[in-house]
Amino acid sequence: MTEAVKTYRDELIKNYPVLGDRADHFTKAAEIMINAFKNGGKLLVCGNGGSSADADHIAGELMKGFMLPRPLPPELGRRLESSDPVWGPRLAAKLQRAFPAIALTQHTALSTAYANDEDPALVFAQQLAGYGRAGDVFLGISTSGCAENVCAAAAAARALELAVIGLTGEGGGKLAAYCDVCIDVPERTVYRVQELHLPVYHCLCLAVEKELT
Repeated sequence: MTEAVKTYRDELIKNYPVLGDRADHFTKAAEIMINAFKNGGKLLVCGNGGSSADADHIAGELMKGFMLPRPLPPELGRRLESSDPVWGPRLAAKLQRAFPAIALTQHTALSTAYANDEDPALVFAQQLAGYGRAGDVFLGISTSGCAENVCAAAAAARALELAVIGLTGEGGGKLAAYCDVCIDVPERTVYRVQELHLPVYHCLCLAVEKELT
């Protein structure tokens, strides 16, 4: 376990003791994400309703600075600065290192077209087929663990050789069977599950940022 993962795992459990039994699950999920980003992979994340908002939130924390400065690699900064007399210096000064993450919930035209033309349950799986590559990570969020479209995407992710992380309510539901690791927070009421999901994914993003920045 890296120091960054330990730091944020311990912070999570200190602030939310009810998650103590999920400490090892958090550790494994954080290490999967860190290793994927280290090796050039990306995160693909989805959910429904409030979990859709969580998916977008996670992508936002990873795609720009969260709690730490994220300077670009020096060579990239130099290339940007010299690329254009007007925009180059501004690009070099303002762009930040990103950990590539795509919220599959945000592609309205694609999702509605696919749902109308083909199969609503497979709108996320279709995007996995397009974006997913071996070495990437799929993060499926479902408060019940039984969201059909999230389970279908997880099945597609496994076939495409992505690591699969689940973020669910207690027990993990059907999604757990598809996961390399499932962080099933110990609640079943939807809003209480969501209240525990937020600190879990914040700490995952913090661990990634600390380890890789």
